[in-house]
Amino acid sequence: MQHPEYQFLDLLRRVLEKGDERVDRTGVGTRSLFGELLRFDLSNGQVPIMTTKRVYWKTAVKEMLWFLTGGTNIRQLLEQNVKIWSDWPLEKYRKASGTDISQDEFEGRILAEDEFAREWGELGPVYGKQWRRWVDADGREHDQIGTLIETLKHNPSSRRMLFHAWNVGELDSMALPPCHMVYQFHVNSRNELNCLIFQRSCDLFLGSFFNFSGGAALLHMLAQQAGLTPGELVWVGGDVHIYLNHIDQVREQIERTPRPLPTMTLTRKPDSIDGYTIDDFEVTGYDPHPVIKGDVAV
Repeated sequence: MQHPEYQFLDLLRRVLEKGDERVDRTGVGTRSLFGELLRFDLSNGQVPIMTTKRVYWKTAVKEMLWFLTGGTNIRQLLEQNVKIWSDWPLEKYRKASGTDISQDEFEGRILAEDEFAREWGELGPVYGKQWRRWVDADGREHDQIGTLIETLKHNPSSRRMLFHAWNVGELDSMALPPCHMVYQFHVNSRNELNCLIFQRSCDLFLGSFFNFSGGAALLHMLAQQAGLTPGELVWVGGDVHIYLNHIDQVREQIERTPRPLPTMTLTRKPDSIDGYTIDDFEVTGYDPHPVIKGDVAV
């Protein structure tokens, strides 16, 4: 049986060879394809934490846990040394203030100054807000995650088990509109929980690894809370792309041979989806190739 990581490496190769080259909103430029699908079987304990370059899976899981809190301020992430969301508010502050403040100094002020954090650390109504506190036209809040878990427990054959973050009325208030925007769930006859993630836009070299790792962690948590076991993680990408400043790095990565995927286990079962911490996740057997660095296009 072919190693599951090869389907991702094959996707990278197709984008390099056949991708449409065009200018994007960042001005960096991309090569992109439209409409791709990857499948990862989690039923044997393995998770798609890619091995052809080191993935900081704890950062991805911490981000997913942050989403689940409903949080929208980078201070909560910086307190856990997670800096992957700093670029957008930092760029906004630089433009507004006319200063070339360093990222370290900006993050230091977010951590040290409450008022500064409230004004400049806020990302707007991004993922967590929509997942946990979607506000309808009548002003009522909807906890999409809570509703999903109740449905998984009591009506697992439902075809309406999903949540999403594409709130049209609030897109303009978000630092970045949601990329991984829809999650749909399915329970099979073996009581396995399957998850399909639809991602409208995906930076394959930097972002995809976090989406796969975070999605696997979410599937584990939801399955445990609903008394199910993890099944398949299906990832569907709309505009999947490689930034032009990542071409050399991707060429290096696709020449590497995948190593065995690691396994993920949860070390305890919290009372609710809100009770998980990074210490509840145990990943074993992860022996990746070295890191390949690349800049984020903002």
